[in-house]
Amino acid sequence: MKIAVLRETRAGESRVAASPETVKKFAALGASVSIERGAGEGANYLDHVFSEAGATISGTLAETISGADLIIGVRAPAADSMNRFQRGQKIVAIVSPHSNGDVLQAAAGAGVDLFAMDLMPRITRAQSMDVLSSQSNLAGYKAVIDAAAYYGRAIPMMMTAAGTIAPAKMFIMGAGVAGLQAIATARRLGGVVSATDVRWAAKEQVESLGASFVTVDEEAMKGAETSGGYAKEMSADFQRRQAEFVGKHIAKQNIVVTTALIPGRPAPRLVTEEMVRSMAPGSVIVDLAVEQGGNVALSRRGEVIDVGGVIIIGFENVPGRLATDASSLYAKNLFNFVAAFFDKEKKEFVVDENDDIIKGVALTRAGAIIHPNFIPAPIAGEGATHG
Repeated sequence: MKIAVLRETRAGESRVAASPETVKKFAALGASVSIERGAGEGANYLDHVFSEAGATISGTLAETISGADLIIGVRAPAADSMNRFQRGQKIVAIVSPHSNGDVLQAAAGAGVDLFAMDLMPRITRAQSMDVLSSQSNLAGYKAVIDAAAYYGRAIPMMMTAAGTIAPAKMFIMGAGVAGLQAIATARRLGGVVSATDVRWAAKEQVESLGASFVTVDEEAMKGAETSGGYAKEMSADFQRRQAEFVGKHIAKQNIVVTTALIPGRPAPRLVTEEMVRSMAPGSVIVDLAVEQGGNVALSRRGEVIDVGGVIIIGFENVPGRLATDASSLYAKNLFNFVAAFFDKEKKEFVVDENDDIIKGVALTRAGAIIHPNFIPAPIAGEGATHG
């Protein structure tokens, strides 16, 4: 079985879908690995390192994917490039299917079987395959480091002969994987950390990391989590009261990091322009949700802006700012997924259509979109009979 590793073409994407470690592990399973030349450069995995691990370095995309049974990437290929792949080939990548319907349509049209790593179900068996968690963990850490870099003062309390420097007040909005790592990192740097989330379960997690938990209505929070562990969208009344409460809290903060996302929906607006302008000059806000519309008013995707002395950071692909580690973790997620469905006797990737993991991540098969959440709605009147 041949596994092909794509070189990423999206601007700013520095990660790669394989590491020297996973190349060796794929070889141990009995698979050969072909890597497009230069695929790992952004993550400091040079071609010779992959070659030494046992991979074949291919000069072009066509050469890389020729005869490949399984193709792995960080981002799914663009819709207009799907026709370069052969019918029946399987592609595994981060797809973001809610916003990339054209990619699904193109994959189905090309007869490609497309699997979305970002739809991995949150069940025990799939924990080692959960790319959202592995990448969000790094994003939460990097968000605090970026904030500290732009913050023109010290983070921890410092007692000197010349006087005492007060610690930075740091507020983390959203206590999922990214938020909890942001809290832990902010605490390590010596900040006075507070956090909020709509999920009741987050309160204990936040406090276990040494941060204080702030919310306007604990009772409303208790039903604010889906069975999959994601946050639900709260009522308009809760959002209004929480916004008023949080607004007063934000005005006292030096650094704010927002991490709130709702799967398949635009990111909820948590920080208004009025809240931004209430902060003291020199304060910093990091919007980790900027690629999904942003939690912060005025934040701009891919930019760092100054609003009355308040710095708003809207970096894209924050995990990719730690490309080596992000690639290493993502590659392990991918390997664990492939290995779970690898027939060692036949030496091939075997898709079990009845498996809960496959049901969760499979988007297209045999020329059709098969995931129930993304099957196109029938056109009005289609299939109707007339008499």
